[in-house]
Amino acid sequence: MTDHPTYETILTETPAPGVGVVRFNRPKALNALNAQMTGEAFTALEIFDRDPSIGCMILTGSDRAFAAGADIKEMHGKTAVDMFMGGDVTDWSRLTKIGKPIIAAVSGFALGGGCEIAMTCDMIVASETAAFGQPEINLGILPGAGGTQRMTRAIGKTLAMEVMLIDRRLTAEEALHYGLVNRVAPVETYFHEAVELAKKVAERSQVAIRLTKEAVNKAFETSLAEGLTYEKRLFYLLFGTEDKAEGMGAFVEKRQPVWKNR
Repeated sequence: MTDHPTYETILTETPAPGVGVVRFNRPKALNALNAQMTGEAFTALEIFDRDPSIGCMILTGSDRAFAAGADIKEMHGKTAVDMFMGGDVTDWSRLTKIGKPIIAAVSGFALGGGCEIAMTCDMIVASETAAFGQPEINLGILPGAGGTQRMTRAIGKTLAMEVMLIDRRLTAEEALHYGLVNRVAPVETYFHEAVELAKKVAERSQVAIRLTKEAVNKAFETSLAEGLTYEKRLFYLLFGTEDKAEGMGAFVEKRQPVWKNR
């Protein structure tokens, strides 16, 4: 297990073998995303990503709020040049470079930047109280950390327009219906559901998991023909791994595979 530095705005834990958790911890601000908290969260996720004992991560907040948006007090007064030269609150490229899957465990408010950071994760487990929205229009701005792009891809143009133009909030059940989240559970059990899902991911070949995540994400960036070519290359690449030999050998021999993650 890799050691983590001391954090001021997040908490980390490993609640189950192979599972690393990063928890937003600014309760008085409903976990509003400021540069310090996002920076610490990304650092913690990167450390888990490098840790060979961790196969999947969970990003979460409190039962009341996953993250209620960006910290407006931090953004108020900034100019266009300020944001362009140092937009730490909205530049989440570090998160998209993490190789291992990340599950967002969302309860309560997931608004603005909170909704965007959840959508940047690979899967979402929501509590029954989760509320997803992009209320930036009320501030005279638009979602600037992927909301216009990821929300539209997830739920379609017309509903995304309603969410962003008139601040419509999606309930957990609506988010499930429209394909924004994977599953919905009671507040008392949603985090446990996320841990169980993460455990199942962590139990697989980490080489295959990483490349599968890479291939799925590629589908949002390329044409179908380019994506199929990319997929084929990764498929062939896995035939050079020890895990491929172990997985197929275990299937033929009717036993459970023992992954070496190489």
